[in-house]
Amino acid sequence: MFNLLLAIFALYLIAMGLRRPFIWVLLYLWVDIIAPQKMPGAQLAAIPISLVAFVLAVVGWAVFDDKQNMRFSFRQFLMLILLVYCGISTQTADFAEAAAGKWDWVWKALVFAIFLPFTLHTRLRLEAAALVMVLSAGAIIIDGGIKTLGGGGGYGALKLFINDNTGLYEGSILSCVAVSLVPLALWLARTGTIFPPDRRAQLFALGIAFSALLIPVGTEARTGLMCAGLLAILMLRSAKNRMLYIGLMAVAALVAVPFLPKSFTARMNTIENNKSDESASTRIAVWKWTIGYAADHPFGGGFEAYRGNKLVINTQATESGGGGVTTLQSTQTTDKARAFHSSYFEMLGEQGWPGLILWLTLQISGIIQLEGVQRRLRKSTDPGDRKDYGMAVALQQGHIVYLMGAAFVGIAFQPFIYMLIGLQIALVRQVSERRHPALSGASAMRMQAAPLRAG
Repeated sequence: MFNLLLAIFALYLIAMGLRRPFIWVLLYLWVDIIAPQKMPGAQLAAIPISLVAFVLAVVGWAVFDDKQNMRFSFRQFLMLILLVYCGISTQTADFAEAAAGKWDWVWKALVFAIFLPFTLHTRLRLEAAALVMVLSAGAIIIDGGIKTLGGGGGYGALKLFINDNTGLYEGSILSCVAVSLVPLALWLARTGTIFPPDRRAQLFALGIAFSALLIPVGTEARTGLMCAGLLAILMLRSAKNRMLYIGLMAVAALVAVPFLPKSFTARMNTIENNKSDESASTRIAVWKWTIGYAADHPFGGGFEAYRGNKLVINTQATESGGGGVTTLQSTQTTDKARAFHSSYFEMLGEQGWPGLILWLTLQISGIIQLEGVQRRLRKSTDPGDRKDYGMAVALQQGHIVYLMGAAFVGIAFQPFIYMLIGLQIALVRQVSERRHPALSGASAMRMQAAPLRAG
């Protein structure tokens, strides 16, 4: 029945798009996040629904949408260069077949991220895209949160809509994305217009936030715990009463700790004592191998280049014996073809130094641009400016959390993050155009490339 409802909903959005073609853009966001075609027994399994939604979104925009003020931003240009660079590296990849498999979805993520800002030229459209992303990812997050509360969690054991350890359905990736989504969900509840910011919207947003914080517990993903800690620090910056905020966070932590599963606390303890944890030791070994590999292959080995690694992993553990004697035991194992477990090393190993620099420039320039928007609008009393300011804060916080999670998870090309980048580009462009309505195409592009200065 659930799969039938998903199929009916997809068909309903396609039909609605006949009157409002922009809805096909929202359809693609929903399909790409939820992946209804992958669910067991799905009626959409026989239909390439993702491709259909993508084609409809592009055709609807090309035929019906207003393209008078369409401009190509600096960050879109970066993604275009990255797209071309990755396409070339795929042709010369160390593992051609595996690289082609990853390229099949990476190019779609990059192309759609380049395309998305062209469709988000009004505040309403920008909010609608953000809302669909939050609700779609929120469905997965709430599902995981409920199952965690019911005792269905555990490392690699949390079952979601799809029993598939890829995309948002992989534990560490979901933990990172879930925490990064919290600021945007709270922003929609405070300032939304599609769903007015009443008590129901606020309670639902708090439910998503609570579920998002449960995901690291349910998945026992150490990455999620660090992301949650970073988000707490970032939100302190925008808190009106910082001392009250700190007090509430401390109380929440003290109350939560006794209820955490023993398996969760045991796994989190390996963050501090990483030498005794084979998983952490393996990551360090992979990172060392990647640095050496990049020294010999400065342009990378193409997608899935990690398949060529061969590792020697050393772990240390202490054991307490009788009479208070503690012994140190060292263990050495060998392994091969271990994943990068870091977006930074993923980019370095697969796309080399040029790819890593492109990727870092894309990420850091977004943080800078959103900071510029905040500085420009911070003192404005205009309701529209206050809304844009709040969204800039939410998107920046979420992006910084992503960059933290990316240090420990290979999500350099995670499609959801590139959707968030599309929202960022659209927001910066809208703010630029409203503050400088007479900007020419060339000057607008320069403004997208440089941080917005206060005043």
